[in-house]
Amino acid sequence: MIIDGDYLRHERSLRRKLDLTLMPMVWVLYLFNYLDRNNIAQAKLDSFERDLGLKGNEFNIAVSILNVGYMLMQLPSNMILTRVRPSLFIPTWVCLWSCVSASVAGVHNFKGLVAVRFVLGITEAPFFPGAYYILSCWYTKKELALRIAILYSGLVLATAFSGLLAAGIFAGLSSVHGLAGWRWLFIIEGAASFAFGLIAFFILPDFPQSKTGSTKWLLTNDERKVAIDRIARDQVSNQDSNRSVWYGLKLAVIDWRVWVFAFILCANHTAYGFNNFYPTIVKGFGLGTRTITLLCTAPPYLIGARGDRSLHISIPMGVAAVGFIINVSVLNNGARYFASFLYISGCFAANSIVYSWASSSVSQTPEKRAIAGAIINLMSQLGNIWSPYFFSPGDEPRYVMAMLLMIGFSVASIVGCMVMRFTLARDNRKLLASFEGTGVRPNLYTL
Repeated sequence: MIIDGDYLRHERSLRRKLDLTLMPMVWVLYLFNYLDRNNIAQAKLDSFERDLGLKGNEFNIAVSILNVGYMLMQLPSNMILTRVRPSLFIPTWVCLWSCVSASVAGVHNFKGLVAVRFVLGITEAPFFPGAYYILSCWYTKKELALRIAILYSGLVLATAFSGLLAAGIFAGLSSVHGLAGWRWLFIIEGAASFAFGLIAFFILPDFPQSKTGSTKWLLTNDERKVAIDRIARDQVSNQDSNRSVWYGLKLAVIDWRVWVFAFILCANHTAYGFNNFYPTIVKGFGLGTRTITLLCTAPPYLIGARGDRSLHISIPMGVAAVGFIINVSVLNNGARYFASFLYISGCFAANSIVYSWASSSVSQTPEKRAIAGAIINLMSQLGNIWSPYFFSPGDEPRYVMAMLLMIGFSVASIVGCMVMRFTLARDNRKLLASFEGTGVRPNLYTL
C-alpha cells in the first residue's frame, strides 16, 4: 500500500520520466512520420513531375493513394497492438516505412510512384493510432490533452521545416552523383527516420502492467503500481471488465459517438486538404524564386504550432473558415498570404483537440479505446483521399473551388462538435442519476 505522500511523489517522478523518454521519442517519430508522408509536396517544386512524366491529375492520385493503404492497415494494427509489445511493434514499422519512403527516390514513372506510395501508406498506418493509444495508457485525461497537443506540434513543425529542408537540399544537392534534388530529399529523410526508429527500440516502454521495454530500467515497482492505479481511477465511470479484442471491436462499432468523432475529424482533415498543395499556393503569391517560396511556407505552420492548446474545436475551425473566405474574396497577395496563417493555425489547433477528446469519451475497455481511436483516425483519412481532387491543376494557384469546399467542411466540423457536446452532456446527466444516493461522484465525460 502506498500512502498519499509517497503516492504523489511517485506520480510526479513517473510523469517526469515519461516526459523525458516516451514523449520526446514519440514526438520525433511523429515528426518523421509526417515528413516522410508529405515530402511529395516539396518535390513538386523541383523536377519531380517532369522526371516521372506526370500528367493531368496524376500527382493528385499519387497524393491520394497513400491514404488508401493508410486506412487499410490502421484497424488491424491497433487490434494487434493490444496483444504485443509496443516497444518492438512500433519501431519495426518505423524502420519499414523509412525504407519505403527512401525508395521513392528510385521510381521512374507514374505506376512505380503509385505502388510505392500505396505501400508507404500501409507501413506508416500503425504509428499514429498506436502512439495515441500508448500515450492514453500512461497519461490521465488531463495530462493527455496537453501531450497530444505537443505531439501534434511535431506534425506542425515537420510541415514547417520540410520547406526549409527542401530548399537546402534542392540548392546544394541537385545533380550530385547524377540525382535530382527531389531524389536526395527522399533518401535523406528516409535515412534519418530509420536511425530514430532504431533508437526507439531502446526508449519506448510497453504497457504499465508490463516489465518489458524501457519500463524495466526506467521505473521502480512503486512507480509502476502508481501508473496502473491512476489510469484506472481516471476512466469514466462506465468501465467494462471484458478484455476481449473482439468485444472491444463490437463496443467501438456500435457506439455512435465514435462515428461522430470520425465525422468531425474527417471534416477537419478535408479542410486541411490544402497541405499537399500549399507550396504551389504560396508560389502563386509571386513572392520570389523557388527557394524563397519554400522558405515562405514555414512561418504559417510555426504560428499554427503555437495555437494547438485551445480548449475548443469550433473556434479554431471558425478561424480557419475566415482564412479560406479571405483567400477566395481578395486578389491582394499579401492578404491571401495572411489568410493562410489563419486557416493553417485553425486546422492544426482543432485536429489536435479531437484526438484527446475522443480518447476520454470512448474508453469502456482499453481494447475499445485502441480500436475506437483507430476507427476515428481511419475514417478521417477519407478527407485526405478526396480533398486532393478539389485542387484541379487548371485552377492553380488560387484554387477557388477548393477554398469554397474548405469553408463548407470547416462549418461541418463546427456542427459535429456541437452535436458531440450536447450528447456528452446528456450522458453525464445519466451517469450522475445512476450514482444518485450512493455518496459517490462518478468520473464524467469531458465536454
